[in-house]
Amino acid sequence: MIPPDAAERMVEALLFAAAEPLTLADLVERLPAGADVEGALAALAARYLGRGVELVRIGERWRFSTAPDLAFLMTRERQEPRRLSRAAQEVLAIIAYHQPITRAEIDQVRGVQSNATLLETLVSAGLVRMRGRRRSPGRPVTWGTTEAFLEHYGLESLADLPGAAEMKASGLLGLDLPADFTLPAPDASAVDEDPLDEGASFAMDFMESDPDPEPDPGAGRSGR
Repeated sequence: MIPPDAAERMVEALLFAAAEPLTLADLVERLPAGADVEGALAALAARYLGRGVELVRIGERWRFSTAPDLAFLMTRERQEPRRLSRAAQEVLAIIAYHQPITRAEIDQVRGVQSNATLLETLVSAGLVRMRGRRRSPGRPVTWGTTEAFLEHYGLESLADLPGAAEMKASGLLGLDLPADFTLPAPDASAVDEDPLDEGASFAMDFMESDPDPEPDPGAGRSGR
């Protein structure tokens, strides 16, 4: 049996040296048999709470991160990420709450046809990924968020997503969405899809032709 303080030191060393966040399974695999990894994580989280560096959980992974209130100290060290357009933020919010969702379904929720480059922008930013193919005619590709999305917005899981009012206040949803727009409880484990075949059809699905520029967000909505 590994003493709790020894297991805590081992977990601390692994997380400190890791190039990317580690899962509980990653830590269990590396530590000697009998080590209480969950207990060590809980002890470390408590030990680092309120410190300049804190132990945080992102999805199913753990890592050390700068305390949120000290993020301003790092502004000169980091490259400012490209700001998403309002339309891209709308699409991202819709994907987050409705995933897995097809491009046609995204347009249906928005009430306006989306430019193909919106999805390309979100994929390039690492916030969205292709999940699978819907079991329906045409086998359309479905989209979902990534762990980078959770990390970017400081969420532990999709269950921590805010409500519609908070999303609008933070600028992640436009104020001109259809009146019947709702934010359902996200279900990232939906099974109405098959794993994506990223072979020859990738380019066709992802870069689906869309010759018209993105229309005005207010155009094409009922009652406007």
